[in-house]
Amino acid sequence: MKRGFWDKLERPILALAPMMDVTDSAFRQIVSQCSNPSVMWTEFVSTSGLCSIGEEFLVKRFLLFKKQERPLVAQLFGNEPKDFLRAAKIVCKLKFDGIDINMGCPEKRIVKQESGAALLRNPELARDIILATKEGAGDLPVSIKIRLGYTKIDWQSWLGVLLEAKPAVISVHGRTQKEMSKVPTHWDEIGKIVEFVKKQTKEAERPFIIGNGDVQTTAEAMEKAKQYNLDGIMIGRAVIGNPWFFDDTKTIDQIPLSEKLKTLLLHTKVFEKTFPSRNFSVIKKHYHAYITGFVGAKKLRADLMACDDSKSVKKVISQFIGR
Repeated sequence: MKRGFWDKLERPILALAPMMDVTDSAFRQIVSQCSNPSVMWTEFVSTSGLCSIGEEFLVKRFLLFKKQERPLVAQLFGNEPKDFLRAAKIVCKLKFDGIDINMGCPEKRIVKQESGAALLRNPELARDIILATKEGAGDLPVSIKIRLGYTKIDWQSWLGVLLEAKPAVISVHGRTQKEMSKVPTHWDEIGKIVEFVKKQTKEAERPFIIGNGDVQTTAEAMEKAKQYNLDGIMIGRAVIGNPWFFDDTKTIDQIPLSEKLKTLLLHTKVFEKTFPSRNFSVIKKHYHAYITGFVGAKKLRADLMACDDSKSVKKVISQFIGR
């Protein structure tokens, strides 16, 4: 079992979940500066795209990273084993710490391509994809991110097939594709998966299991890991607007407004520097999460949304502080 860097992490592992158009390099740089997650993921990137003429663009957009973001796992999506083999070789050359296969994305445009959560309906193909990725990954550990099923909770019928490929880590989002994020996380089912994997695998070949879904604080993450005997917890939406999440010495309510505004501006500057050609509106989706819960927040958000570069953002924040 090639677990690579995973074996060196203190458990329970606290991971930043991959989120499309959120967890880009700029966001990860800010999170790594404000707190200390055990590991982070990239946004997912198309294997077919990496294997085509779009490779250079996709690398610059999705697979850029700084040393401070390590350990960092590159997440891939697709539906062809041969593409995963080639894409894994590219990721290996880029010197990531690991590769993850997205088998959990519920978005319609992804599942229509028979990718993401759609792979759960074809476990033999999913197994072959894991094996192909491992072949191309060299010494990099290969992990997978799954859901509890497609239209219903049915992981018992296909998880054993995926285990045949011996992934190093399995991250489990505790809902089905159909449920999206519209129902509470089925943590009891994640716990059942832990027990199932223990029974189905030898200890030396047993993947780490990471639970994912609705965790709001590090204290809750620790509690869930202990309660369900998990190797780690993956946190997504709770980190948006709260890059301090992984610092267990303080909560978001204890962060002064001045520090939040300073971090918003720094995030904006890092985004501009990292992605000089991207549309500035992309960074604005973070502003609502940073700017909430205080007198004047609505007006400040509106003013920030009208900005078109970091200089104008700095001016708006300076005017707000000096009002």
